[in-house]
Amino acid sequence: MSQIERLRLPEDDATFGSNRIFDLFQYSTAVTANGLVFIAGQIGLRADGTIPQDPQEQIDVAFKRIEAVLEHLGLDFTDVVELVSYHVDVGSQLAAFREVKERYIRSDFPAWTILGVAALARPELIVEIKVVAATRS
Repeated sequence: MSQIERLRLPEDDATFGSNRIFDLFQYSTAVTANGLVFIAGQIGLRADGTIPQDPQEQIDVAFKRIEAVLEHLGLDFTDVVELVSYHVDVGSQLAAFREVKERYIRSDFPAWTILGVAALARPELIVEIKVVAATRS
């Protein structure tokens, strides 16, 4: 029988602010099952609900959100085994994305899939990042 655990963030989390969005849309920030952690797609949404207009900053905020989830689980980017990035405009965003990504993932590179999409949850969003990590057991 597999053990499944769902991450619930503190209501005063510095990166996310609260669980309001997760509760509203009825999903978990992360789910751990069978030694893997599935982190929901993260966007460039600040704790105060604003979205940076600068593409590089928006990408950085998304990576900071992933980093915060990993830290809540006692993990870091070296534990990430898969990264999927969704881009509204891959051509104009890929260089900025790679530059930001290299600040967070320096070694132990995960499998990476890059997908172009027509739109994300809000019109001002340019990227969403989903990761799977391995637990340390």
